[in-house]
Amino acid sequence: MASRNPNLPARIPKTVFSKVALLADLVTADTDSAARNRILKLEGGFRQRVRNHIASLPIANAQLKHFNTNPFVLMTYARAKNYTRVSELEGDILPAKLFSSMETSAGRMVEDVTLPVYGWQSVPSGMHSQNSALDGTKVVLPVLKAATLKSGPRCLNDEMSENFADQVLGYGPAWLSDHGAGELDFTYGVLYGTKKQSNKKDWHILRNIAEKLPGDQVLTTPWMRWDCKFKLAGQPANATVRIGKEWWDYLGGPLCMMEVCVALIRACVAPGLADVGAKYTISDLDNIVAWPRAIPAINVGILQVSQIPWLFFLMRHFCDEMTD
Repeated sequence: MASRNPNLPARIPKTVFSKVALLADLVTADTDSAARNRILKLEGGFRQRVRNHIASLPIANAQLKHFNTNPFVLMTYARAKNYTRVSELEGDILPAKLFSSMETSAGRMVEDVTLPVYGWQSVPSGMHSQNSALDGTKVVLPVLKAATLKSGPRCLNDEMSENFADQVLGYGPAWLSDHGAGELDFTYGVLYGTKKQSNKKDWHILRNIAEKLPGDQVLTTPWMRWDCKFKLAGQPANATVRIGKEWWDYLGGPLCMMEVCVALIRACVAPGLADVGAKYTISDLDNIVAWPRAIPAINVGILQVSQIPWLFFLMRHFCDEMTD
């Protein structure tokens, strides 16, 4: 097992969300016409992408070979559930396949829908091309904002971290030239999670950048921090790791994450009856979705009462702890 790099940021604080603060943001978004318009645009984009994706999933008339099941896992799972009939096991295979299929495409869907709404351009690129490390760009001359995006905080390994650093150093000058910019602001962004949840391979992108450059070209090292500044072919550049809420704040301001989550709920969860007295198997789920005790019910137009527990459920994926 490799030893921990002594320059890795230590004592990463928890990201704590307050339900009261989240509801205050919800009310702000509900009363802000620009925020409501962005939510509606996002909702339309999500709804269309989700509809197309669901249509492509193996829901009906699928053959077993298309599920890539592991026979040893199937038997272990059957024992865990005390199944006696194949039909019982089949009932769990399809949802598992749906989840795994969505894992590979949901992140890209969110990127493609959200980036244009907040003034960025999605970057379609093939592997091993000049733009293969880019998912989005925004030109604010003289600065080129460029980002590579991953869904979750544990997506990288050591090889990928080094490859991203090589991409920034090797192609960064061309990115600037192509966009007529003179300064690069590169972000490794993660759509959900926190720095505390990260496997820290994202930080090693910054370490690799700093270690691969001549010392006089590194202006601020990433030691004990999540960004670095350097010279790239004589032009100023910086690279930053932004995870979860930090990414969304950077993309579209302090309401951005709320707008995205509200739009996803509106696109995917129909208003209906809220859980009353539900007994959840996940031990902390009841506390996560419960209304905060400190404030009375609120009424907003962009979410129905039955959809607000879904908001708390989504937001829990962007923090380490949630309080009332």
